[in-house]
Amino acid sequence: MSLSLNQWTTRHWTLPEAVDGCVRHGLEAIGLWREKVAETGLAESVKLVRAAGLRVSSLCRGGFLTAGGLPGEEGRTAFARALEDNRRAIDEAAELEAACLVLVVGGLPGVKPGEPLPAAFGRDLAGARERVAEALAELAPYAGERGVRLALEPLHPIYCPDRAVISTLGQALELSLPHPEEQVGVVVDTFHVWWDPRLFEDIARAGSRIASYQVCDYLHPLPADVLLGRGMMGDGVIGFRPITAAVQAAGYTGDVEVEIFNADVWAADPDEVVATMKARYEEVVLA
Repeated sequence: MSLSLNQWTTRHWTLPEAVDGCVRHGLEAIGLWREKVAETGLAESVKLVRAAGLRVSSLCRGGFLTAGGLPGEEGRTAFARALEDNRRAIDEAAELEAACLVLVVGGLPGVKPGEPLPAAFGRDLAGARERVAEALAELAPYAGERGVRLALEPLHPIYCPDRAVISTLGQALELSLPHPEEQVGVVVDTFHVWWDPRLFEDIARAGSRIASYQVCDYLHPLPADVLLGRGMMGDGVIGFRPITAAVQAAGYTGDVEVEIFNADVWAADPDEVVATMKARYEEVVLA
C-alpha cells in the first residue's frame, strides 16, 4: 500500500499547490475534492495530476441521496437533483481516472449538515436508507458504463442525523452487494469505524469490495464542532495496526489516504503537516 494525501488535510492549499506538495514530498497519489477541482477547472486539474504522474486515489464526494424521502413533489424534485449531481460527479471521476468516487449518502430527509433542525423534516430512518438503495440502483450502472467505482462511506453514528444514515461497514457492505463489485465498493475510514465491534469481521467479509482505506485519529475529547474531531494518527485513541493488518489481509492493495478535518492542522504549515503525516504513517499506521 502507498500513502496518499487527501487534499482536505491541507485544506488551504489550492489543487495546484497540493499536487506540487505531493511531488515535493515524494507521494504517488492524491485524494481530490470536487470543490477544489471546480476552483481549478476539471480539464486543468486532469492536466496537472497527469503531468505530475500522480494517481487519484479518490474523488470526494458524491452522495446526499436521502432528500427524496421528503413528501410529495419536494421529495421527487430533490431526488432528481441528487441523481443529476451524482452523475456529474461520476463524469468528473471518470475524467480524473479516480480509483473511486466516495459517497457520503446523506442524513435524515430535510436535515442539512451542521444546521439547526428545519420546521419540517423526516424522521423515517429506515426509509432514508431505502432511498440510498434506490439511488444506487440508478447510479451504479451509469458508473459502470464510465469505468467509475462508487465507494460507500459509513460515517460514525454522531453524523447519522445530517450526513450519513449508514453508520457501520456492515451496513455499507449490504447496500453494495446487489451490484457488481467493480461498480460499488466500500470505504474503511478509521475515524468512522474504529469503535464497531464487528469491524474486523466485516473487513474480512468485504474483501475486494474495499475501494478505499482512509486514516486519521479520533480525538478525545471531541471539539465543540465534532466534524473537526479528526486528528493526526497517534494523537487520539485509535489502534491503527490491527485495522491496517485486517485491511491488508482482506486483499486491499490500494492507496492509504490521510484525511483530516482539524482546525489546528489546517492552520499549520502544510509542508510540516505532510512531513508529520509521512512519519506517523510509518510509525503508527503500518502493520
